[in-house]
Amino acid sequence: QVQVVESGGGSVQPGGSLTLTCQASGNVFAFYDMGWYRQAPGKEREMVAMSDITNAKNYGNIRKGRFVLSRDNAKNTVDLEMRSLQPEDTAIYYCYVQGRVPSPSGPKTRDFWGRGTQVTVSS
Repeated sequence: QVQVVESGGGSVQPGGSLTLTCQASGNVFAFYDMGWYRQAPGKEREMVAMSDITNAKNYGNIRKGRFVLSRDNAKNTVDLEMRSLQPEDTAIYYCYVQGRVPSPSGPKTRDFWGRGTQVTVSS
């Protein structure tokens, strides 16, 4: 089965930094899109940063340069470096992985999610 495991969440002061790591593994032909979403209390889940298999990147509504996505296809990891964190960044951050997987009827493209990791920014 495909596993998606996040790490690196925690609590920081405003202006601080955190790096989240997502490790994907499993019986796949390839991982396509990989990246991060987040969901704050009372808010809709939003895309934070995403990369495709070519490592082309898309960022959500984040000030340019504040968050940086790094993907390593050899390791099947995607890191989210977060800087200048503010209280509004407080959320559960979820790793998203799109994988091409075998199935009895042939290969399929499926979406996979990590369990989420909490990021809390407070003074």
